[in-house]
Amino acid sequence: MGISSSTAAGPNTGTDSTKAASQSQAMWRFLHNDSVAIQALIEPLKEAARDGCSCSKSQFVLIMHDWSKLDFKTHKSKMDKVQLTHKNDVGYDLTASLAVDASSGAPMAPVAMQLRTNKRLINTMRKRSKLIAKHLDQIEPVMAEVADMKLARTPVHIIDREADSLGHFRRWAPQGHLMLIRCDDRRVKWNGESVLLSEIKEKLDSEYLYQDAGEALKDGKRVKRQVAEVAVVLDGIHRIRVGGVQKERTGVPLAMRAVFVRLLDHENYILAEWMLLTNVAGDLADSSTIGLWYYHRWKIESFFKLVKSSGQQIECWQQSDGMAIMRRLLVGSMACVYVWRLLADESEEAAQKREHLMKLSGRQTKRGVRATASGLLAGWYALLSVLSLLESGTTVEQLRKYAQTHAPPGFFV
Repeated sequence: MGISSSTAAGPNTGTDSTKAASQSQAMWRFLHNDSVAIQALIEPLKEAARDGCSCSKSQFVLIMHDWSKLDFKTHKSKMDKVQLTHKNDVGYDLTASLAVDASSGAPMAPVAMQLRTNKRLINTMRKRSKLIAKHLDQIEPVMAEVADMKLARTPVHIIDREADSLGHFRRWAPQGHLMLIRCDDRRVKWNGESVLLSEIKEKLDSEYLYQDAGEALKDGKRVKRQVAEVAVVLDGIHRIRVGGVQKERTGVPLAMRAVFVRLLDHENYILAEWMLLTNVAGDLADSSTIGLWYYHRWKIESFFKLVKSSGQQIECWQQSDGMAIMRRLLVGSMACVYVWRLLADESEEAAQKREHLMKLSGRQTKRGVRATASGLLAGWYALLSVLSLLESGTTVEQLRKYAQTHAPPGFFV
């Protein structure tokens, strides 16, 4: 079965119309079968991540964590939807953890997923978790799970500014977890003095201490990437909420690297900049590598796009509860792994395959871009349908006749 358009009621079945109803019913039973454990469904994805790590040229693997809202406000049959922000913003809250090749930036596979409904937190971890509303409290169990996965590479957990929390740093670091966090302007200790990260950034800029670190793509255009770094210590208080009351806590000072990254156009105009904190040792990854790792974080955004508006149309799925949605998402994620592997393959055969799938998809791309993940996914589904017809005995001549029959005069030249 394949993914249908956003206007369809459900997934596409095969080309044999006599089996369409039975295929749809079988899929419904599978997705709503309580004996189908999501911990088992994610195992092929974990195995894909292990396989990708075994081929990686880096000693590290990047684990990108992020959250995405699934909007189901118009789906009246889903009774376990949760209010996400305001009263009209209802659906499910998806947490995904994506393994990415540290050497190439190629996505490998999701290694953990969590879906929050109004009744529970559905997650793929072996150890079941209670309902956890706070995003950052969902990360620690994933870190422990990834550490036990035997990926043959050292995981580095990369999270956007939502993870800028000293209290969580103090919980994660002693357990040996490596992290790379984009942070807001926070106070740190530098050269024995308490300063803001923005003040350090201004000083590095004024003393011309930024170094060129190659090129990057920004909105489809090549730009310059520059980096700078200093050693800092985080020794302030952090705040936690106990019984609904916010309280201040102290903790051990944490030695971290503050890495500053910026993207500039050909006129040296700053297009984007990030302030990063990491506990990865400098002799294992220099500041240029750290900046490049964070630059790859957008790959998890592309994963969300692939399962939502530009690929599998998850917000149009008709399954009646969050557990069925999670089961289907895990199965559908294997299709994402397929196109990622095809994109990463540098062989001549893979290049030809990408060209053919893009033609089957009918998708257009930007100048200089030969293939996209969403285009390959659409082309793959078209290929499977054509292949099913050919295997059923339909000939190429019949297909050509079907295309030409009933066409107006002059339509085919």
